[in-house]
Amino acid sequence: MKQKPDLNFWKLWNLSFGFFGVQIAYSLQNANISRIFATLGADPHTLSFFWILPPLMGMLVQPIVGTCSDKTWTRLGRRIPYLFIGVLTAVAVMCLLPNAGSFGLTVAVALWFGACALMLLDTSINMAMQPFKMLVGDMVNEKQKVKAYSIQSFLCNAGGLVGFVFPFFFTAIGIANVAPSGMVPDSVIYSFYIGAAILILCVVYTTLKVKEWNPKEYAEYNAPAEQKEESANWFTLLKKAPAAFWQIGLVQFFSWAAFLYLWNYTTGTIADTVWGTTDVASAGFQDAGNWTGIVFGVYTLGAVVWAMVLPQFRNAKAAYACSLLLGGIGFALVPFIHDQYLLFVPFLLIGCAWAAMLAMPFALVTNALQGYGHMGAYLGLFNCTICVPQIIAALLGGVILTLVGSHQYNMMIVAGVSLAIGALCVFGINSNKK
Repeated sequence: MKQKPDLNFWKLWNLSFGFFGVQIAYSLQNANISRIFATLGADPHTLSFFWILPPLMGMLVQPIVGTCSDKTWTRLGRRIPYLFIGVLTAVAVMCLLPNAGSFGLTVAVALWFGACALMLLDTSINMAMQPFKMLVGDMVNEKQKVKAYSIQSFLCNAGGLVGFVFPFFFTAIGIANVAPSGMVPDSVIYSFYIGAAILILCVVYTTLKVKEWNPKEYAEYNAPAEQKEESANWFTLLKKAPAAFWQIGLVQFFSWAAFLYLWNYTTGTIADTVWGTTDVASAGFQDAGNWTGIVFGVYTLGAVVWAMVLPQFRNAKAAYACSLLLGGIGFALVPFIHDQYLLFVPFLLIGCAWAAMLAMPFALVTNALQGYGHMGAYLGLFNCTICVPQIIAALLGGVILTLVGSHQYNMMIVAGVSLAIGALCVFGINSNKK
């Protein structure tokens, strides 16, 4: 077996560049979905329920994409065909979702339409995202994995920054940021349209610049277990998975539960603590929705910078734990800040956790999986460590919100505690080889 060659910076960059467009779509979803559903008429105590279907579908789709792409060899490549399917679906849904309140539907029907559209959007975005992670696992050697995933993290967050500020930007140039009751403002609708266009362009660039290995080349650079790819069902693969697979998954549980509450409750938190309103029809609430995009952009900017710091740590687990702890502190500070600009401080800290969550788990798990084969299937199954905590957090969101006094800002403290627990769990990861 040949050693996978070192790739220069631009080859590593091109492997992940499409992530820029994918993350624009993902950030538009994360920053605006709760705002959209609140505008359509959802109650804060049921708001998290709308986030159950997307990760549930992700649990089903991602392993299928991983398993099927392990066995797919086409002129376009092994992973790229699935990228196209995900992107085309995402673009279609991005044009429909923000118009859920414009079709003359009743509140209940509009909410169900929005929920189904959100399910398809999240599934298609993840389907488009997964091939990029697999490409790095296929073509990058072990010593360059952290660098490759850090570049991926940088591009993710750069794209996220663009997507997060879109509604604020369109409002600033004169696009309406208020709309009749039950309808989504044009500033949000235009953001989704432009995001869809950029997503297509980024994926086309990646397809033109990246040439996947053919079966013969792949076999030369991967271990015999990976070449043979013996038939195995998901339960067998999970049974044989290294201990690190599950240990990293535990960290993922507390990390993604925290961010599910960030995406659910930030708009309501800022509207209450900064603008002093909980009225979703008010201009103040919609301004808070725009500012949510700005502070999300701030945490993305913090993540971009922190992604460049991560490779400088000598110990990957120390980098991971430190990042999550900083993020937890940031979450805990949010409810106590009533100035919109001072919110930049805690959200910069939250960005440290986000950068680590995008880079470190996949660097650690792909190294642990070397020699196990079925890399795509394993990464698809590993995606469940992202989906399961979101489902559980969404199911419990209304209950926890009631327990903390029905104030959305208290959910930020809950999220901070969750990240702190995740940081402690990092030190239980076994980095030893098979």
